[in-house]
Amino acid sequence: MNKVRILIVLLALSGAVTAQSTTDSMRPARTEVISPIHKTSFNNNGQCPERKQGGNSRLENGFLVFDGSLDGNRQVDPQIAVGGGYVLHGTNNGLVIYNKKGEYQQGISQKCFNNGIDPKLFFDAHNQVFGFDLWVYWDSAKIKPVNISVSETSDPRAAWNTYPVPAPKGVDGGGIGYSRKWIGYSFPGGEERTFVLKMADAKSGKPATIYHFNGSLGHPVYGQDATDDIYFFEIDRDKFVIRRVTEAADGTPVCVLVSSKPHNLKYVGGPPQSPQFNTQQKVSSGDRNPKNLVLQSGSIWFSQAVNCEGRSAVQWHQVNATDGTIQQTGLVKSDTTNYIQTTLAVNKNNDVLIGFQEANANMFVSPRFAYRKATDAAGTIREIVRVGEGTGAADGVAWGDYSGSVVDGDNQLDLWTIQSRANEKGRGETVIVQLPAKKIKQKVKKNKKK
Repeated sequence: MNKVRILIVLLALSGAVTAQSTTDSMRPARTEVISPIHKTSFNNNGQCPERKQGGNSRLENGFLVFDGSLDGNRQVDPQIAVGGGYVLHGTNNGLVIYNKKGEYQQGISQKCFNNGIDPKLFFDAHNQVFGFDLWVYWDSAKIKPVNISVSETSDPRAAWNTYPVPAPKGVDGGGIGYSRKWIGYSFPGGEERTFVLKMADAKSGKPATIYHFNGSLGHPVYGQDATDDIYFFEIDRDKFVIRRVTEAADGTPVCVLVSSKPHNLKYVGGPPQSPQFNTQQKVSSGDRNPKNLVLQSGSIWFSQAVNCEGRSAVQWHQVNATDGTIQQTGLVKSDTTNYIQTTLAVNKNNDVLIGFQEANANMFVSPRFAYRKATDAAGTIREIVRVGEGTGAADGVAWGDYSGSVVDGDNQLDLWTIQSRANEKGRGETVIVQLPAKKIKQKVKKNKKK
């Protein structure tokens, strides 16, 4: 391999060369057909060993809180999806179903879904199904499958179909998104770093055509708006780049560049590690690249952890999905503490929940959230809400890896978040919090400019 080819490969792997650097539209590089692994029920009719975790519903500062997984290591990777009357919870240790009161229903190891780690979860209200991914990198055949699992109904206890998509050059788990018609997944590693499949095939359990695209199209977006196209979003140095995958006349997907526009943000660099109490060991604050994005009311919404004057802060945005213009931005920051590992949820009224954790040299990693009503002043949030306190220091840099925040798929109004806290042994425990719409409507004396 000559020096020019080596440079091109290195640039592609680093993300410096994107799939759309020279063209405004692109067809898939190749296709393959994957047959699903069918499960007649979530726990395989009781054949999967039970994983019983969490519950313990209670009020914290006036909000319903209950425990999720309590046996995680530092890299918990917690996520939730809410719909069909249930809360589906996933971590690197397995999957658990609760009702909305926080009462345990069923739980299993992820081995029952063809194994894997780094779960990302969603509930698609258009098709009334749950979905998630699990990435495997230790298989002896080095196929490194990305397992895309989709329920057949809105009841997560019922039948599921899992599509093991080979990703042999993958180097980490990726991000998942959906629209009314498509499921999309992007991941780092290799030349083909994005694929899509049709939601209808996955829901019905038919063999699905997987459409692979060269390069990364960006992070796939949760399509809460009733659109067929699936959107992808990328932070490319000083620009926000939006792409969408639409269906061509022959039924195959085509990727179109929507916009590539400078964001002109003051704070956009990756956040520094955050200190903890009674230890020199710092923890990861997260990533400037968002972990979940939402298409709601024609806008793409997300939050990110950024370096704000030497500390980790949470920055959130509403971006016009048609032209990439920032409609509002907010910054949750402090001169004395760090806000880390953030995700955002937004409902059909454009009310917003921003979930994150707090850490500093005088405390352990602890769960937090803030929220705003759509009619509040642009860029503002209401007070930060404490929903638990950490009780020990993590013994390594990796912490949580991300959090999860979602809308309730049943009413499109209530907002939920899952956050990690450090226990006495420095391991990750999770708490799940409901923010009901009626709470958002309550008046407050003063909004904070954040």
